[in-house]
Amino acid sequence: MKKLTVLSLLLTTFSFAQQNLPVGFASSELSAPQWMYNQGGSSRGLTSPPTLPIRTAGEWEEVQTLLITWTSYPSIHAQIVDAAQEECEVLISCSDSNAVKSYLTNSGVPLTNIDYLEVDYNTIWQRDYSAHTAYLNDVDSLVLVEWIYNRPRPDDDAMPTEQANHKGITLYSTTQAPNDLVNTGGNWMVDGFGTAFASSLILEENEAGNPYGVTTKTEAEIDTIVKKFHGIERYIKMDALPYDGINHIDMHMKLLDEERLLIGEFPDGISDGPQIEANIQYVLSNFNSVYGTPYEVTRIPMPPSTGGDYPGWPYGNGSYRTYTNCVFINGTVIVPTYREEYDTTALRILEESLPGYNIVPIDCDNSGANIISQSGAIHCITNTIGVAEPLLIRHQNLPDTYVTNSPYQVDALIKHKSGISSATLYYSTDLSGVFFSVPMTATGNDMWTADLPQQPAGTTVYYYIEGNANSGKTQVRPIVAPDGYFHFKVLDNGSVGVNENAFELQDVFPNPASAITCIPVFSNGEVSATIKMYDLTGNLVETIFSGSLPMGESKYFIHANEYAAGAYMIEVESKGNKQVQRLMIR
Repeated sequence: MKKLTVLSLLLTTFSFAQQNLPVGFASSELSAPQWMYNQGGSSRGLTSPPTLPIRTAGEWEEVQTLLITWTSYPSIHAQIVDAAQEECEVLISCSDSNAVKSYLTNSGVPLTNIDYLEVDYNTIWQRDYSAHTAYLNDVDSLVLVEWIYNRPRPDDDAMPTEQANHKGITLYSTTQAPNDLVNTGGNWMVDGFGTAFASSLILEENEAGNPYGVTTKTEAEIDTIVKKFHGIERYIKMDALPYDGINHIDMHMKLLDEERLLIGEFPDGISDGPQIEANIQYVLSNFNSVYGTPYEVTRIPMPPSTGGDYPGWPYGNGSYRTYTNCVFINGTVIVPTYREEYDTTALRILEESLPGYNIVPIDCDNSGANIISQSGAIHCITNTIGVAEPLLIRHQNLPDTYVTNSPYQVDALIKHKSGISSATLYYSTDLSGVFFSVPMTATGNDMWTADLPQQPAGTTVYYYIEGNANSGKTQVRPIVAPDGYFHFKVLDNGSVGVNENAFELQDVFPNPASAITCIPVFSNGEVSATIKMYDLTGNLVETIFSGSLPMGESKYFIHANEYAAGAYMIEVESKGNKQVQRLMIR
């Protein structure tokens, strides 16, 4: 009987390898025993954290290799290979490289800049199970870092070891206690400078009673692990969404660079839209970019099905169609598309947000290639490996300014393992004209500076930075410069009078609420006020805020899951003036 049980488990494992499995759990996987979760880890990477400082790379940094697994949806893979091979090597994990070559050739895709890794695998979802690029001492040594994969797919869980060995890259693994961490790449987004984003899934998968057999960890202990293995100083976590079955943030969010967030936007009040907005407002109100300034947010639509359905049973249970699930490959961005009436708007937003990049659309909603129905798209089925010797340029885009009588100082951190021999600032006020050059001066600690000449009001200044390493390597930031660029405007000065005592309680969201809930208040001036929550009998439930409302918009938060379900009133009071709004908690 014991032999029969083991045989049935092995057959179950084999059946997983043959299925077209979704990003989330297949029904056949829900009862998988714990031992299946980590069977791929018999030969893993270094399980002690590095002794040198480590920096996890941002997705927009220079890469040497794109990773895919050739299994289901070959027509999508062929298009990815066709676009990516112009930018870097493509490493294809597959069972039969000759079959892959035949398909690519028949699809008109050149067999150039492609490598093949014949290896066992379970699924297509490279982002979730492959390792992630990091560097020791910021730029000195390329390494890869992997976690325990959060699915019972042992061959997928072993993929980071196979890829690291194939490429000859050191692999670090969070696979042994006390650093045994379960995580997934779709729920991992980093800015390249010590900040990472995730949903609360990372907490749930490592808490007491988790099904993976890993040691129980508090949030602080998780933060310590990602600091030791990834160099992450801030691990920002947002509440799970009601209708996203996998809770991977790459299905509604994308870091365009260390200052800018691309956020998926549903129609008002639809599907996960209210909770996404509450989460983002929580981030904006509590965290700044690495430069200490607010993140810039760009919205991009979340399209419905052809029948008008959106995710979630109240909205028709539509697939999670998203444009944020795109991937950077040096100067190219590959983006999933769905239908022309929505694609046109989304592609325009991406082209305006990422000037100079080659934006490549791939339909992920076609009959026979409807990968979005499996809760994933382009970002989910790709990953990248950074270059061995990056030339890192960190720079905060200059803000719009009213200054017209003095130059504009441009500072940048520029770093390479061989050292930097020179750096140059290029600028123009006319994209149809030439870019002028200004030599940058080293000021110490890898910092370089130069002054842009002053400009009259009404001018838009376009600029980029070039660094030259002692090794001979040259890099620009943005990576697509001069076709892409930083820019700022020189504005006309002016002033407007306001009623400083006026305030407005704006729409509380999401409403109904079940998690983080945002209470936005706009004030024309600094005023003393209170924000209180009452139940319908008039009893005070909580004083949310008491103090001075700052000028402009401010946001206050409650965790709705900490209160009993029912109706409540949110009241803002200042100098006898009150504004009240009803809030439903479910």
